[in-house]
Amino acid sequence: MATKTDIVPIFEKLVDNETYLKEKIGIGASFDLGIRKIFVLKREVHLYYCNGLCDTQYLIQLLKQIVQINDDERQSVQAKQILENRLVHQQVSPVRDLNEAIDKLLSGLIVILMEGETSGFIVDVRSYPGRQPQEPDTEKVVRGARDGYVENIIVNTALTRRRIRDERLRFEIIQVGERSKTDVCIAYIKDVADPGLVELVKKEIKQIKIDGLTMADKTIEEFLVKQGYNPYPLVRYTERPDVAATHLLEGHVIIIVDTSPSVIITPTTLFHHVQHAEEYRQNPAVGTFVRWVRFLGILASIFLLPLWILFVIEPSLLPEKLAFIGPNKHTHIPTIVQIFLADFGIEFLRMAAIHTPTPLSTAMGLIAAVLIGEIAINVGLFVPEVILYVSVAAIGSFATPSYELSIANKIARLLLALAVALFKVPGLVIGTTVYLILLARIRSLNTPYLWPFIPFDPGAFMQIIVRRSVAGGKVRPSIVHPQNRRKQPT
Repeated sequence: MATKTDIVPIFEKLVDNETYLKEKIGIGASFDLGIRKIFVLKREVHLYYCNGLCDTQYLIQLLKQIVQINDDERQSVQAKQILENRLVHQQVSPVRDLNEAIDKLLSGLIVILMEGETSGFIVDVRSYPGRQPQEPDTEKVVRGARDGYVENIIVNTALTRRRIRDERLRFEIIQVGERSKTDVCIAYIKDVADPGLVELVKKEIKQIKIDGLTMADKTIEEFLVKQGYNPYPLVRYTERPDVAATHLLEGHVIIIVDTSPSVIITPTTLFHHVQHAEEYRQNPAVGTFVRWVRFLGILASIFLLPLWILFVIEPSLLPEKLAFIGPNKHTHIPTIVQIFLADFGIEFLRMAAIHTPTPLSTAMGLIAAVLIGEIAINVGLFVPEVILYVSVAAIGSFATPSYELSIANKIARLLLALAVALFKVPGLVIGTTVYLILLARIRSLNTPYLWPFIPFDPGAFMQIIVRRSVAGGKVRPSIVHPQNRRKQPT
């Protein structure tokens, strides 16, 4: 049996081609793989298709055109050329390799072979099952576009192309997976993106050796950035075409994986994960205010609980006017244990909300808020202040635009809280220092994770702190090494 790299020429006899396809992919055994046999100018023609992946209406129209050849033509010597001219579709390409034909067939294209010919035709009549573009649940905006990426790579590239009608926008496709042969698209703007970055991304993706990409973009990410057990996200995900288009114009490379509604933005820093489309759908003043509130929520999600534990353990650190901070009643359970229990309880609720059917989610929320929370305080399992500060930290996590970043911040928060509980002030100082050093050491595709804070870039850092007007943003971020630094033509 031929392997993936073998080239198997198309046989002149259709019966030999049919036998090979039966052995290779199970024509006749798999119900979704079919063959239609017809005669054109006294020569047999086989049309192979995959049910569910191709548009039946296109298929019927093609068959009508092919059958009509017998009524309109008489020159059997030019049967192949006549057949090609009657394939009324904009995407028709020749094929000479049976293995290539199989790959196309299993992707939803149809294969047409003619008796006595060593080449055939591939016609793209794909119609993948899927949903229509709609607003992503995780990236909602008050004002703005309501379309979002879906699981169809063709639709996703069209949504991007609709926003950037530039002749230099490139969509290069690569098949990944020995068995799945998943389509992976690399998108970039030719005269903006760094050629070295584009080549690096293509090289890493082509080197992926795996059976299949059942988890789609997440599998690509793990091969691309080799993250290991680092919890912090090294690429940014988005389901919004406007966000992806903005990053393309800045010089980033976008990776679109078939069957995934999220696209990967590379390279990214920590500060890419804390920006949201809502900031750019408001005027600069409101956008800056929203951004500062979000920053405050992110800082609270990391440092609020460790600081509160420190003040509980060392009340002398508090000024007299803030002496009320701390538990007003005592329990037999240590404060750090209460915090861990409450934090894990919120994670239980989050997981339950994902897996709970929608009609039952409201009832589950009432059970969590009334029964678990109130009764847990009354029986002495928690003090009210623990529930308060854990809840504020959780809200700060939910205010983080990136879901992956919010989970990483939660892990950092729990480790800092444990360090403070064990070592008090030194634990907070040393823990925070180690935390910042670890973040500074992270690199995503040779990009410093804390840029523009470390290494410090004053101009870029001010654009992180203050949302500038579109007219004021005249240069692209230097961190992606764009070929054309200026955003606006001179």
